[in-house]
Amino acid sequence: MTVVTPPPGREMLARGAETMSRAVDQARTLADVAARQAEALTPRDLPSVPPVPADPLSLMRAAAEYTVDATQRGILFLDAMRQAGNTFVEHEAAGCPPVLFFQWDMVVDGRSLPRPCNYALVRIRRPEGAAPQDPKLRPFVIIDPRAGHGAGIGGFKSDSQVGVALRRGHPVYFVIFFRDPEPGQTILDITQAEGVFLRRVHELHPEAPKPVVIGNCQGGWAVMMLGASQPDLTGALVLNGAPLSYWAGERGRNPMRYLGGLAGGSWPAAMLADLGNGRFDGANLVLNFESLSPANTWFKKYYNLYANVDRETPRFLEFEKWWGGYFLMNRDEIRWIVENLFIGNRFSRGEISAGGGATFNMRAVRSPVVVFASAGDNITPPGQALRWIADVYRDEHEIKSLGQTIVYLVHEDIGHLGIFVSGAVALKEHTEIAETLQLIDSVAPGLYEMVISTEGDAPLTAGSAWHVELKERSMEHIRARSGEAKNEAFPLVARISALNQSVYDLFVSPVLRQFATEETAELRRQMHPMRLRRTLFSDHNPAMAAVPAMAEAARRNRAPAAPTNPFRLWENLWADTVERSFDMYRDIRDGWTEYAFHALYGALGTMGVGGTEPVEEAPPAPQAEAPEVREALGRMQEGGYAAAVIRMMILLARARGGVRRSRLARSNALLTTELPFAAMTPAERQAMIRQQTVIAGMAPAEALASLPALLPEPEERVRALAAVESVAGPEEELGEAAQAMLAQLRNVLRSTAPAAAVPVPVPVGYEAAAVPD
Repeated sequence: MTVVTPPPGREMLARGAETMSRAVDQARTLADVAARQAEALTPRDLPSVPPVPADPLSLMRAAAEYTVDATQRGILFLDAMRQAGNTFVEHEAAGCPPVLFFQWDMVVDGRSLPRPCNYALVRIRRPEGAAPQDPKLRPFVIIDPRAGHGAGIGGFKSDSQVGVALRRGHPVYFVIFFRDPEPGQTILDITQAEGVFLRRVHELHPEAPKPVVIGNCQGGWAVMMLGASQPDLTGALVLNGAPLSYWAGERGRNPMRYLGGLAGGSWPAAMLADLGNGRFDGANLVLNFESLSPANTWFKKYYNLYANVDRETPRFLEFEKWWGGYFLMNRDEIRWIVENLFIGNRFSRGEISAGGGATFNMRAVRSPVVVFASAGDNITPPGQALRWIADVYRDEHEIKSLGQTIVYLVHEDIGHLGIFVSGAVALKEHTEIAETLQLIDSVAPGLYEMVISTEGDAPLTAGSAWHVELKERSMEHIRARSGEAKNEAFPLVARISALNQSVYDLFVSPVLRQFATEETAELRRQMHPMRLRRTLFSDHNPAMAAVPAMAEAARRNRAPAAPTNPFRLWENLWADTVERSFDMYRDIRDGWTEYAFHALYGALGTMGVGGTEPVEEAPPAPQAEAPEVREALGRMQEGGYAAAVIRMMILLARARGGVRRSRLARSNALLTTELPFAAMTPAERQAMIRQQTVIAGMAPAEALASLPALLPEPEERVRALAAVESVAGPEEELGEAAQAMLAQLRNVLRSTAPAAAVPVPVPVGYEAAAVPD
C-alpha cells in the first residue's frame, strides 16, 4: 500500500485556520467582557441637592446646631473606635476565643487526638427559657469557616443558626477552632477529626437520627468532604454560601475568581506562609475580602457609625469583635486550599486526594443536601455555590436514580456575611430550612428549589405567614444560575500555577525559610494593616488618652441636630458622593481585572500554550441502562401496599411539579405513624422511596398501570387511595395536572379488570401540563 504524504502547505493552512478561529473567539470574548463592564459603569441617577434656606438667621442657627452635633458625633466616634481597638487587643491576648453568643461545654478537643489539630467539638448549653432538648430529635452540628476569622459566626447572636435549632429543642453542637494550628496538621487531619466529632455525637444520642451537619462558607466544602468520605456518619448536609465550584461565574460580575490567575497561581500564598515562619496569616484573606468592597471597607461602615453613633455603637462593637479576630494556618493547609479549590477546582471534578489512593467524590454523598446561596453574595456567588451539581451529576434523572435529594434556595440580595449573621435571614431562610429538615427523609429523591412565599397581608416576621414549596427543577435551572462556568482559561491557570509553584519551591522558598524567624513573623503580623488600624485606636496609643473623658462629656451634653437640618442633609449628600466615587473605582478596577484576565489567558490559548484540546469523553450510557434503574424497574410489581402508596404520592408530586411542606408533613406523618410504614426502619423507608422514585420517573405509564398488581384486593385499593387523598389534601388546591393524575389513580384502582402479568402502558396526560415554573 502506498502512503501519500499531504503537501506541507495544506497542514500549515489548517493550523493557521485553527489559530485564526481561536483568535476570533478570543476577540468575541473580550468584546463581550467590555460590553458587560460598560453596562456596569453606566452612571446611575444622581441624588438631588438639598435647598439652601432663604433666611440667613435660620441658616446660622442650623450651622450652630450642626457644629455642636458634628463635634459630639466625632468624639463619640473616636470613643467607639477606641473601644473596638481595646476589644481587639483583649481578644488577641485571650487567644481569640469563639465569639458565640451562647454558653458551651467542651466535648472533644482535637488537640488531644492521635493526629492532633486545632479543632474541637463543643455542645451549646440550653439558654434560659429555651425549649427542653429532646434526645430523640436530630442533633445539629455547625461547622464555621476557617477563612481568616475565628469561629462563632453561626451562633453570633440569638437569632442565628444556633438559636433556630435551640428553639426547636434540638441538641446543638458547634465545631470551633483555636488560633494557632498544631505543628504539621493538614486538611485531611481536620477531616478525620470531624469524623471523630460526629461519632461522639452518635454516641451521645443513640436514639436520634443522624445529625444535621451545617457548613458555613469554607465549612461547606469541609462538610462535603466529610459526607463523601464517611457517609454513614452524616444526616442532611446544609451548605451556606459554600464555594464548591470556584471556576463558575458570570462575566461582568464577581471578579474575585480571576485574581489567582493574574497573580500567577498559588505561589503568593506559599510565599506569605514562608515569611510567616511556616504559618499563613488569616488577616491576608480578610484583607482580600475587604478589597472587594472598598466603599464599605474604607468609608461606609465608619461613616454609618459616625452618622448614627448614638444607636450604632453596640452593633459595630459586636461585629468588630468577630471581624477583627485573625487566625493562622500551616503552610501546607493554605497551599492545599488554594491549589485544590481556588486554582485547581478539583473537588467538583473528583480529583482531591483523600489518602491511600482514594479521592473525595461528591457522588459518594448519600445524605440529602440543602444549598443556600445569594445573588448578592460577591464572595461566593450562586455559580460557585450551585454549579457543582451540574459538574457532578449528568442530569436530574441521575440524581433520582442514585437516590440523592438536593434542595437549593437563592436569596436575591443579601451579602455573604448576611447569610450567616442577618437576623432577618435567620428568622426566614434558616428557620424554614430547619423546619424542612425535619421532613427531609420523606422527600422523594430529585433536584428541588425551595420557594418561600407569603400569602395575604400577614406580617413577614410571623412564622405562620411563610409558605414553603419544594419545586422540581432540571439541570438547566442550575446552569442558568451559574453563568458561563465552562471557561477554557481556568485549566490553563491551573497548569501555569503548578509551573510557577515548582519554580518558587526550587529557587525562592529555601532562601526565604533561611531568613524567616518567629520574631520577624510576629512583627509582620502586628504591622499588618488589618491589625494596625485597630491597635492605633486602642488605649495603647497615648494620643487616645483624653478620648474617654471627652466622650463622657459629649454623652452628658448630647444635642443631636434635627434630621431636616440642611447641613446634615448636605453631609449625607457628601457621604453619598464619596461612596459613589469608591464604587466607581471598584467597578473600573474590576472591569480591568476581568479584561486583563481574558486578554492574557485568551492570548496564551490563541497561541496554543494551553496544550492539546481535551479528549472528548464517550457519551454516557442511557440512564435506563444504569444498574440501579434496571433493578428498580425489575421490581415494579413488588412491594405491595407500602410500595403502591409511596408510588402514588410520588406520581402526584411529579404531576404538580413539586410538593408543599404542608403536604410533606402529612406524608411524613403517614410514613412514620401508620402501618406498615411504622414497622419499617428509616433506612428501609428511604430505600423504598428511592426505588419508587426511579420507577415513577423512568416509566411513569407502566408505574401507573401496574398499581393493581400491587393491590390485588379491593379493600387494599380503597385504603391506599384514601391514604393518598388524605396526604394530597383539598382537591381544589392541587392544580390541573395533579387533579388529572389523581383521576387516573382512581380509574386504575377502581377498575374491576384483573391485573395483567405484564402491565400495559397507559397514556399519562399530565406530563405535558406539569412543567415546573
